[in-house]
Amino acid sequence: MGNFNPMYVTFGIYLIVVLLIGIAAYFSTRNFDDYVLGGRSFGSFVTAMSAGASDMSGWLLMGLPGAIFLFGLSKAWIAIGLVVGAYFNWKLVAGRLRVQTEFNNNALTLPDYFYHRFGATGHVMKVMSASIILFFFTIYSASGVVAGARLFQSLFDVSYTQAMWLGAGATIIYTLIGGFLAVSWTDTLQATLMIFALILTPIIVYLSLGGANEVSAAFQAASAASGKHYSSLFEGQTAFTIISTAAWGLGYFGQPHILSRFMAADSAKTMANARRIGMTWMILCLTGACAAGYFGIAYFQMNPDSVNIMKGDHERVFISLTTLLFSPWIAGVILSAILAAVMSTLSGQLLVCSTAIAEDFYKGFLRPNAAQKELVWVGRLMVFAVAMIAMIIASDPNSRVLGLVENAWAGFGASFGPVVLISLFWKRMTAQGAIAGMLCGAITVVAWKPLTGSDMYEMVPGFIICTLAIIIGSLLSKPTPEMVERFERADKAFKEAA
Repeated sequence: MGNFNPMYVTFGIYLIVVLLIGIAAYFSTRNFDDYVLGGRSFGSFVTAMSAGASDMSGWLLMGLPGAIFLFGLSKAWIAIGLVVGAYFNWKLVAGRLRVQTEFNNNALTLPDYFYHRFGATGHVMKVMSASIILFFFTIYSASGVVAGARLFQSLFDVSYTQAMWLGAGATIIYTLIGGFLAVSWTDTLQATLMIFALILTPIIVYLSLGGANEVSAAFQAASAASGKHYSSLFEGQTAFTIISTAAWGLGYFGQPHILSRFMAADSAKTMANARRIGMTWMILCLTGACAAGYFGIAYFQMNPDSVNIMKGDHERVFISLTTLLFSPWIAGVILSAILAAVMSTLSGQLLVCSTAIAEDFYKGFLRPNAAQKELVWVGRLMVFAVAMIAMIIASDPNSRVLGLVENAWAGFGASFGPVVLISLFWKRMTAQGAIAGMLCGAITVVAWKPLTGSDMYEMVPGFIICTLAIIIGSLLSKPTPEMVERFERADKAFKEAA
């Protein structure tokens, strides 16, 4: 009994619950539509919580608090940009995309939507969009594996490789067997855990410091020691750096794992209530994450002997505060929220990758008449394959969670964001414009920093160049009458539903 740790129990219970949800979803999955989009049956609460949980990965409880801890509130521009971007994603994209995918051959994936929205001629559109998904999502998935490995490595004294398998194993299993239903049901549980942890932890950290006077004195001492003004949103910031940091919000319009939640809603009418629920949850979570990192500065200034618990890694600040200030039973529940954040996003990414392969490559090219059960099993095999590639990418223990997320987020935002937005509002947009935009956006994200050396977040030039390419490419070509007529019917249906 000497080695008994209550955190093992709480983690074990959490993992058992998500696996049981995966098993339940397995028996509820009847066909490929269920496996990919849950039969388009989700109401506003599940839609909102699933979209939020799949969005906020391990970076919410590791990368963002770590950045605030290291630099102060000047890094909160990331959170501000995300809130603005998410609101407009719900407002401008959610309902319209739900209706447009239904009118465009009941598209189940983003590549399939692009393919049918722009005339269903040739497969260049499908191949390019599915390839972009696979490329950037393997990087994005790797960030989740790294975050999970860091958590298990910090708590259970195991090697980085063992921690990777522990962190990713349960996610792979419930995603593989349960598909979209398992992912969305577990997302609802995980979103609840995340908001509980992010509200409670900064409050307890603040109370442990003694009060406003003690907190103020601690920040003054920290600022004097480092020369940084931690409490200023504008410390070390220029208009250039603020725009670059807040530009994270542009990425929402092109994230396939978030957009798929909009596609899975039971109707466009669901979106208004889902937006209110989702935005409230998001603002509370981001505020809590920033507060945890911010109060962590004061805590470790007042308790310098405890700094070594972070082992020189600022992204462990949330984990360290939790283990220092809570009983092992409560700490286990709170730290399960980090695992929940990791699992919710990683599962969504794995599912989008697997369905892109099954629907857009396997069915699209190899087996056009494949049976529903066959596609489901191909999807399951692809979940495992993509997960293994992500684990190879994540095998470097020095990988930074926020850096990996930053690259993949920009890739999707710049490649797909303008394509999705413009396709929902401009009936004159053509396949040539969409292909040019995707290609230019992806290339800009990959090549921007190596070629220019600029500190500007590659999302900004990528989004602009993609938009210009869409407009120019569309003006140099013409949509077919069928494309225009289908767009107008879908647009009319959305306005009637709204």
